[in-house]
Parts: sequence; C-alpha cells; structure tokens
Amino acid sequence: MSKTTADDSTGAAEDQGLGAAGSQLSTAPREELSGAPGMGVIGWARWFWRQLTSMRVALLLLLLLSLGAIPGSLIPQSGVDATKVADFRKSHTVLAPIYDKLGLFHVYSSVWFSAIYILLFVSLVGCIVPRTWQFVGQLRGRPPVAPKRLTRLPAYTTWRTTAEPERVREAALALLKKHRFRADLTGDAVAAEKGYVRELGNLVFHIALIVLLIAFASGQLYKSDGTKLMVEGDPGFSNVLPMYDDFKSGSMFTPDDLVPFSFDLKDFKATYETSGPNRGTPRTFQAKIDYSKGADGKAKSTTVKVNEPLKIDDSKVYLVSHGYAPVITVRDGKGDVIYKEAVPLLPLDGNVSSQGVIKVMDGYKNAQGVSEQLGIQAFFLPTYGGGSSVLSTFPALNNPVLNLTPYHGDLGVDAGIPQSVYQLDKTHMKDYKDAKGKQFRDNLRPGQTMKLPGGAGSVTFEKGVKEWAGFEIVQEPGSGWALGGALAAIFGLAASLFIQRRRVWVRAVRGADGVTVVEMAGLGRSESAKVPEELGDLAAILYDQAPGAPDPDDPSPTPDPQVVPAEGAEQQ
Repeated sequence: MSKTTADDSTGAAEDQGLGAAGSQLSTAPREELSGAPGMGVIGWARWFWRQLTSMRVALLLLLLLSLGAIPGSLIPQSGVDATKVADFRKSHTVLAPIYDKLGLFHVYSSVWFSAIYILLFVSLVGCIVPRTWQFVGQLRGRPPVAPKRLTRLPAYTTWRTTAEPERVREAALALLKKHRFRADLTGDAVAAEKGYVRELGNLVFHIALIVLLIAFASGQLYKSDGTKLMVEGDPGFSNVLPMYDDFKSGSMFTPDDLVPFSFDLKDFKATYETSGPNRGTPRTFQAKIDYSKGADGKAKSTTVKVNEPLKIDDSKVYLVSHGYAPVITVRDGKGDVIYKEAVPLLPLDGNVSSQGVIKVMDGYKNAQGVSEQLGIQAFFLPTYGGGSSVLSTFPALNNPVLNLTPYHGDLGVDAGIPQSVYQLDKTHMKDYKDAKGKQFRDNLRPGQTMKLPGGAGSVTFEKGVKEWAGFEIVQEPGSGWALGGALAAIFGLAASLFIQRRRVWVRAVRGADGVTVVEMAGLGRSESAKVPEELGDLAAILYDQAPGAPDPDDPSPTPDPQVVPAEGAEQQ
C-alpha cells in the first residue's frame, strides 16, 4: 500500500483543480492587503468597515479591552467604594485630577472604555454574520469535485484492481459515509468531507464572546449590590431600598427591579478549632433563616453558609460576616429604663475583638433632670485573657468582657449631618470623671452593672450575648448568560483547536489495459499527520473490497499497492 506524501505549496498552486478542492476549508474572512480606499464617502466607509471587521482589529480591540480593565481593578472605583475614592483624592492631590480627566475612577462607564467595548461588539458581529452565512451555504452544498491531478494533494495513494470502477466507487461511497463523511458521487470520483464541527466551534466561540459582552453590559447596567447587618431575633429584612445598610447599583437599575422577598435571622452558629496550629480558625459559619418570596409567599426555613447563598430568582443572599451584639440596658438617675437593645460591634481581628458605640438619643435626663444624650464607646472581648491583655485570645464566647467609656452631651445627630452608627462624634460631648479625676471607664462581665458618677444613671451588660450576621444581597441579571457564554466559548474553542477539517477523494477509472486504477487523496486545512493516517486506514479497508491486480510485467498477484510519491515531492 502506498505511503502518504507531502507536497509543497508551489506545486499545489500549479494545479488549477487543487484551488477548488482546497477552497472554503475555513469560513475565516480573507485578510486583504489594505489599499487606498476609493474616492468619496462610500469608499472610505467600505474601507473602514473592512478594517473594523477584520480578525486583526478584533484581536487588537480585545487586547485593548483587557488592558483597559487593569486600572479598574487597581484604582478605587466610585461605583464600588466611594469612601476609598475620597481617601485616594486626599492622599494623591496630583494624580486625582488626572485620573478624573481620564475617567479612571469610573473605568467601566467611561467614554473610552465604552468606545472600545462597542467597537469590539460591532467588529465581532460584522465578522460572524458573513461567516455564518458562508458556513450555512457550505452545509447546504456538496463537497467540491475531485481535482484532475490527485497526485498534487498532500496525501495520496493508488493501486490497480480487477474490480469494476462502478463497484469501487459504490464501495468507496458507502465506506466514507460509514465513517461519518459527507460524501457525494460525481462523475468518476467520490468526494467526501469531514470536520464541520471545527468551523461550528469557531463560530460558537465568537458568538459566545458576543453573549459574554452583552451579559457583562447588562450585568453592569442592571446589577444591584447591598449589605444588611442583622441581629438574632431582630425584625426581618424586606428587599426594598430603605432596608439596606449600604447599596449600590448600575446606571439603568430602578427600585422596581428588586426581586420581592423577605427573610428573618433566627439563629447564627459559628464553631472554631480549639487546639493545634489552626486554633481559632473557623470551622462552620451558618445562619438559620426563614424566608418568603413575594408579598404573600409561604415562609420557608433554610440555612445560609459561606459560599452557599440563598438563591431567589436573580438574587443571591450571601453570608459574608459575623460578630457579637451585647445586650445593653441604660437607666437614668431615677432608675427608669430608657434604652435596652442588642448593640452590634464590629470585629477588629480574627479573634473577634470588637468595638462600637452605644448612642442614647432620647429620653435620658441627668441627675439634675436636664435632658442630655449619652454616647458610650464599647470594646468587647469574647475571650478575655486576663492581666494586661487588651485583645481577645479566642473568637468564641469563653470569657466575655465589655469595656465601656461613657460620654454625655450632644451627639450631633440633630444637626442633620449623616454620621456612622459605629463612631462617636465627641465635639459636643464630655466624659465622666471618677473619684480621682480621671476619665471614667469600667470592665463588665455578663450580668454586671456600671454606675455612672454623680447619680447620672447606670449601664448594665445583660446576660446572653447575641450574635449578628452580615448579608450581601446581589442581583445580577446577566450572570446566567455570562456563565453559559463562558462554557460555550470554552467548548467552541476546544472544537476549533482539536478537530481538523479534511477532504478525501476516491477516483476509480478503467485504465488503457482494461484494469481499474484506484486513486485516493486527502487534504486538510493544515499539515497534520492525521490526514495521511486516516487516508491510509480508509485505503486499507477499500483495498480489502477491491484487492490489487497483478502487474502487467509480473504475472504474480500484487499483495499490496506500491508506494507512489507525489509529483514534485521528496519520497519519505
């Protein structure tokens, strides 16, 4: 049987039939040399469109889009964290004005990033539409007829047989169809083609990029992201804007786009490693909640864990943080309870050493009966190590201690200026003094009470410290499409890289001596060992059905076809 042989491109170009045989092995548009556009607006428009829809420009735009996303990851963005942007402006008085002019504080909504994004989208669409149309035309057509000189093809074999040409062609047609070739019998040769999935994968990959672009754009325009801190047993959360502690959204988002649901935090549980090198490392964080969908939805119970969010339509509720909320009771000088709440404190370290502020804004009167406001700085240690320890030694409630530093006066909340609930403005506040004239403060354990100096009242650290959980509610309408587009792009790219499109021709004609001459040749999009190997396997099967005939100069039967090098190619 003959070996497969390789031929150079110049030899292939010499054969006029080979041009048609190798045409349309790919739907990729031809990269034409950029010449001067024709005169007039239409000429320039055509030239610009050809450049924009070329693969070279598409790759360049994709690279620019990737480079443009870098400052969006390194520089604080106003749509993500306005506080960090403000701090950056204060710290970098020279760079901040330059960044403002370049739109680097809002990269993804800047004019230059949007321009790259839109041009890439148009380039991909302009490239995909003609390729898809061409690919559909190829599917509806027939494989190209066999070239006149099959010896010019990269893979070639031949032998003589006593079988009739018609029988050989019929056997070849059935063989190629059995091996999933799209085959057609035209004249004295069978033309077959295989590997359309390669071009299909190429088109799927490009279409998936468009889907990703659309999903990313819709996700940025219509997304919403908010946080909510909830204490065990507190009133529930409803998915409306006033219920959020912090909220940010895309430019096209409206409050009506929020998915209607509500939930209550029933219980929070956290466990930690108690020994070994990982002592204090969290083992489990989980929040037991009751939720309902819509205004009249039936309540359901579930458990939200880290990386296991609650999914309700396009919204996801993530468990992102937790801490402690000591229950504080404040009494005035007469002993009347004027404040009793669980106060969430913010963790400072991995052992949940926490701090916060207790603000008593209404109802308090001092020993003289004058209305005042109280502000109490709180520092909480879940596990107090004793002695001079100022930080918790373990995140669980093993030995809780609450340090309180009270102030009285005006909190400034009536001035109409927003302020953090976790910070105390001491501008119009005075501290209490102890018997030695020093600032008054005290350490309390659960159940203990701190007496304010001068009969100004008392503060009690109640038993039963509550825990709080921080939730992040994210709504990204394009996330499902983005995931589907990413998966489709991966599979499409894999198909375009690993599947080879190839063609095979089988010609059977009667020679001058009346013996049938069988020729088989193969052609792939690129040089690959797969085409010669596959052609050899097919030729072996067909040879069994149409065995070789004796050579005219040698009366003995020929067991196998002889190796016939391609014309103009070196024998391997």
